[in-house]
Amino acid sequence: MPLVWIGLVLVLLKYFEVGPFATVSWWWILVPLIVAFIFFEIIEPMFGLDKKKAHDELAKAKERRVKEQLDRDRKRAR
Repeated sequence: MPLVWIGLVLVLLKYFEVGPFATVSWWWILVPLIVAFIFFEIIEPMFGLDKKKAHDELAKAKERRVKEQLDRDRKRAR
């Protein structure tokens, strides 16, 4: 995600012709966005990183629900 933010800042600097970015080629400005696209669309699905994140979130939610249920059961037992 940082590459996307860096790419956005570089595009704005190039568009508004700020400092040395006015003379830099658009290809250099777009490199972080291209790398981010390759990562999110090719590398992340290839290694299953997107599914791992979703699985971790589901596991945390399940753990939280179990803990809440145990706490409720303990309160009822008193």
